Amino acid sequence: MEDLNNKRPLETEGFEATKKLRLSQDERASKVVQESQVGITSYVNDANRSDGGFLGTLKLLYADFLVNEIDLNGNVVHLVDDGVDMGKTKKELRNEKRQQEREAMEKMSPEEIEALKAEKLAAEDNKPKYELSDVHRNELLTFITEAELAQVEELFTTGNNMETKSSFDDKQQRGKLHQLFRAAFQGKLETLTSEENTFRVAIAKKDGNRRQHPQESMHHVDENGVVNYGLGPFKPYLHFTVFKENRETMEIASTIAKFIRFPNKAINFAGTKDRRGATCQRFSLHRGKLVRVNSLNKALRGSVLGGFSYEDSPLGLGDLKGNEFVITIRDVKAIREGDDIRQVIEGCFQSLRDKGYINYYGMQRFGSFSISTHQLGIHILKENWKAAAELILSEQEVVAPDSIEGRRIWAETSNPSLALKNMPRRFSAEHSILTVLDKETLGDDESYTQQSYFKAIMAIPRNLRIMYAHAYQSYIWNLVASKRFEMFGLEVQEGDLVVDNSTPAPVQDEDFEEDVAVYREVKVHALTKEDIESGKYTIYDIVLPTPGYKITYPTNPQLVEVYKEAMAKDGLDPMKMSRRVKEFSLAGSYRNIMSKPTNLSYETVKYKTEGVPLVRNDLDFLKAKKAGETVTQIIDPQEPDADKLAVILRMQLGVSSYATMALREFMKTDTSRFGTAMLNKVQGENKEDHAETKVEVAETKVETTAPEK
Repeated sequence: MEDLNNKRPLETEGFEATKKLRLSQDERASKVVQESQVGITSYVNDANRSDGGFLGTLKLLYADFLVNEIDLNGNVVHLVDDGVDMGKTKKELRNEKRQQEREAMEKMSPEEIEALKAEKLAAEDNKPKYELSDVHRNELLTFITEAELAQVEELFTTGNNMETKSSFDDKQQRGKLHQLFRAAFQGKLETLTSEENTFRVAIAKKDGNRRQHPQESMHHVDENGVVNYGLGPFKPYLHFTVFKENRETMEIASTIAKFIRFPNKAINFAGTKDRRGATCQRFSLHRGKLVRVNSLNKALRGSVLGGFSYEDSPLGLGDLKGNEFVITIRDVKAIREGDDIRQVIEGCFQSLRDKGYINYYGMQRFGSFSISTHQLGIHILKENWKAAAELILSEQEVVAPDSIEGRRIWAETSNPSLALKNMPRRFSAEHSILTVLDKETLGDDESYTQQSYFKAIMAIPRNLRIMYAHAYQSYIWNLVASKRFEMFGLEVQEGDLVVDNSTPAPVQDEDFEEDVAVYREVKVHALTKEDIESGKYTIYDIVLPTPGYKITYPTNPQLVEVYKEAMAKDGLDPMKMSRRVKEFSLAGSYRNIMSKPTNLSYETVKYKTEGVPLVRNDLDFLKAKKAGETVTQIIDPQEPDADKLAVILRMQLGVSSYATMALREFMKTDTSRFGTAMLNKVQGENKEDHAETKVEVAETKVETTAPEK
């Protein structure tokens, strides 16, 4: 093959795509990132760590994983309706009327049809030219005088044009008045601003280029004078609830924006929710029109919009207190043969309820395949751009199947052109690197320069490339948390850090770190002997910093040494976290060592058939309500000879906690992607697809930046 663009060729004679042998589940389990590799090693209740927990299957059905957002007022977000009942649309009513007329005309004589047409023409001539509501009239009179409004209305009789005596020097005011004229007179008037900032008004030409969308009105007023179907006057932001199944939050936002032809940035939400589950959360839309957004319920798949309200402010990332989880763990069995499974579950539950769990960064933080994201972070922090790029493109024992061929080609040829053709665009990091290298020129040594690799790394979407460095911070935090627990357990120690009471509440990190509650410009206090003796502080008050240039490390020398030794193995120094590339200069943050779920409870259900739902989601409740039924959330299948047991765990977690880490402590089992807790046989689904997804337990705020490689 010709050497194009000075790139290395691929020997293609007899070439066929390599098909890697599928690994068994046990083999896969040993080849993906393990808990111990990212510092997750300890349990709060360690008595039965190795053999006293239980196994089970997670997320067999979407209903097995329910997540409901908790807003800033502490309210759990539920789907209370499936939108506003607006009756039939004008189009539907017109079609019905036309159908009725066609059916009637089929029975008429030619003379009767002609008489009917004449009657229609007469009615059209007598039809009102416009319908000006009281709301619109009053709003217009805040801009123009009554005399000017009367002149405007006369235009429909005279056909002339008019110019207001009132002038409007404020640009925003003029824009609002233009919109108001269009809405109030149903797009039948045209308005222009004169050089003197007065308004010239005329009847709109029927063949004009401007097409007013029938749902563009800021105000909808029904025959009873109700504005916007009871939502009240239009406000800058339309808020609504999104219920979704098997859909990404950002996917839903993008689809809504596409359908209503709004920019993506007009849609906001407090945090993303897991794809594989049934979730509820709030969205906000800048200048959203109720009728248009509500109508999407007829078009969206796997989601329902409801709970509409007009608000003065948008939602922002992190505008929530946490999430409520209802998690179904199926086919549970005690790890230790012969143990009473119900006693095991109760003992594990009491420990989680009373002591909580170590607030580790969960496995989702570190990716789902053979190479951890924190390993990429090491190279980025060491500014070894080539090593980082090569690791991202490297072959892995466990990786997304449709990226295997592109990786193989790169490993064998270092030819970005050919590798790019076999690397799907959804692998954004890999695709970005190959795209840049494809445009770069090889050096005399037949390799790319560090500068070329730097450009390639910087082409990766910003939130993704920053996530690599942050994953390394999380890895070090996990290591230190584990070591502290090994040394001191739940006891508070001199030198431990607590957040100063004068510090503001945690806010969302500027780099889209959805799973971290970050304290900015935080003041921390190192505990003294007197502090400890006062009994004021417990382990639940203690925070550990992620390594950074803005944080204070614990004054306990043993913990400081853990930071230094752990990072020295990677050629890094916790005291030197600034970098030449600003976005890789890590300020650091503080994270509570321990976390406790609130509103924690569980129930057990006996069942036999795996595909039978055991809980109802919000949409199920809504359907039951419409049918006049009263139902409970938990469904008892009441199957004869039920021989399987499921545990249904309910809990609420704050924004900086991982649900997987709570489940890890509850079950006392490994949460690595193909860990023993997650490897039960799947029924009723494609096994290979399920192996890729069934253990992706969502965090209280799911990482949207995690790479899908």
